Amino acid sequence: MSLRLLLPPRGSLRLLSPLRRRQTPRPPPFRATATGVPHRASSFFSIPIRAFTGVSGMAAGTHKPTVEVRESVELTEEEERIFARLLDVVRHFGLGTQLRVAGGWVRDKLLGKGSADIDIALDNMTGQNFCERVNEYSKFMGEEQKGIGVIQCNPDQSKHLETARMLIYGIWIDFVNLRSEKYAENSRIPTVEIGTAKEDALRRDLTINSLFFNINTKSVEDLTGRGLEDLKKGLIDTPLPAKSTFLDDPLRVLRAIRFAARFSFTLAEDLKEAASDEKVKSELGSKISRERIGHEVDLMMSDKHPVNALRYIRDLGLFYVVFAFPEKLEPPALDKHDWLCVSHLEAAWKLAHSIGRSVFSCGSDSKSQDEQQRLCLYSALFTPVRNMFYMDKKSKKVPVVSYIIRDSLKLKASDADTIVNIHVVSEKFAELILLLESNENLETVKEKLDDEYLEIPTDLVKRVFAGLILREIKGFWRVALFISTLVYPEVGNASDSLSKQDELDKRKERYISVERSIIDLDLDGVWKMKPLLDGKAIMGVMQVKSGGPLIGKWQQRLVKWQLAHPQGTMEECMEWMKQSEQQSKRQKIECST
Repeated sequence: MSLRLLLPPRGSLRLLSPLRRRQTPRPPPFRATATGVPHRASSFFSIPIRAFTGVSGMAAGTHKPTVEVRESVELTEEEERIFARLLDVVRHFGLGTQLRVAGGWVRDKLLGKGSADIDIALDNMTGQNFCERVNEYSKFMGEEQKGIGVIQCNPDQSKHLETARMLIYGIWIDFVNLRSEKYAENSRIPTVEIGTAKEDALRRDLTINSLFFNINTKSVEDLTGRGLEDLKKGLIDTPLPAKSTFLDDPLRVLRAIRFAARFSFTLAEDLKEAASDEKVKSELGSKISRERIGHEVDLMMSDKHPVNALRYIRDLGLFYVVFAFPEKLEPPALDKHDWLCVSHLEAAWKLAHSIGRSVFSCGSDSKSQDEQQRLCLYSALFTPVRNMFYMDKKSKKVPVVSYIIRDSLKLKASDADTIVNIHVVSEKFAELILLLESNENLETVKEKLDDEYLEIPTDLVKRVFAGLILREIKGFWRVALFISTLVYPEVGNASDSLSKQDELDKRKERYISVERSIIDLDLDGVWKMKPLLDGKAIMGVMQVKSGGPLIGKWQQRLVKWQLAHPQGTMEECMEWMKQSEQQSKRQKIECST
């Protein structure tokens, strides 16, 4: 009897460790060749890395990537074992099933990349039925049976047919039967029927994703007749006419852009024309959930070439569809904000590559470097709209950036809060940069820090001011400094400005200099500094019985005092508070007389 589990989508599953191998003779290695293509020595693909192609380059369709595609699929030892086991199941039960690995795994293998994303399409039975036969065979062989996960249909997640999943030799494998899809006019949810391999290939989003690896014949099948050719050309195109493909499922527009950017491939001209079609854009905005749009954008921003992806979104006229703005903005949105936003992302990408990965150093902070980079790129992208606001239903003034992240993309609320905070703190860093470089605003900054109870020594103003900024932004201080370096002093076109090597070098040196100053001031991690006195202790020193605004103000002064006296003790802090209070009282008496 097989075990049946209801599992969440693949992204939320944890891969288990591989099982101990049985001592059975190893099957001969598979060496699969592409159907109809003469064999030659395999080679890894080679794509020139163009991190900063010009606006008239890739996005305009003139970019011609050079792609070397392997003529054969080379399997890993683990893949050989898995596929051999599946063929044993077919033969043992006389199923006559053709087993085909579908989609991205085939594409990546032909490009010389590894892939653990194995989806197997079946021609004569459902995925669950086949998994049950796998377990029956395991029982026959005296092996442990595995749980079968059934992923229910979920159109919002682009899952239109029930998928079965099980663990085979430590790898999660998805099983689903071949299918054809027909779409109703006003829905992206298709009517799904059992189909042939060719029908299944033709319903795929892109030709490069329509290839099959037939496990039975050990060959690559190109049933659209265009998958291998487009892969070699570095061309992103659809198996069926692009406009009807996009109207069936408008999310495919963003998937096409994502794959074009990931592999530095070119969008086909008819595909670009279809993606720019007003009806397709309207359907993308109305038929696709904001969560799905946000997920695609997030994948682009976390990928190798986010700038190229955003250029496509801008040049195809999709920017305001993807990044929907709220109504009644202050100040009003301009038609050129799409160009401004993408130009700032381009400039950030150049500057970050010039500085290096230290921009995203998170030390012992819980955020990974990849997460810091992702949020940094979002911060750069939306820098031109950082000072725009709208009024929510409660008549509260809300940053437009927060709306785009929370509502347009449906990303985490914490992402929106972090990005808005990075923008706020980047302006404070601009003051700090001026202070560190020239002391020009020393008196202005000192006046902000001082009050009747606390006067910061002039030689400690920089440390106190920088420390307060870092305590506000915490582990993202390098990102906020980076955005400040990118933006200030402001220029008309950030990308054009940073295309000049001297300007790029100047801002790079500014970033490195300020970062070094903060490290020299021993402030990295200062947000973890604990106050010497808590609220109760402050109330005792001040001889008051209840808290309130007075205690809150003293807590803020205490942080400044500790930043100015990093080696100060609790006793010294209490003595300073008592003297400050007495001095303030004397001054008030003198003023009154």
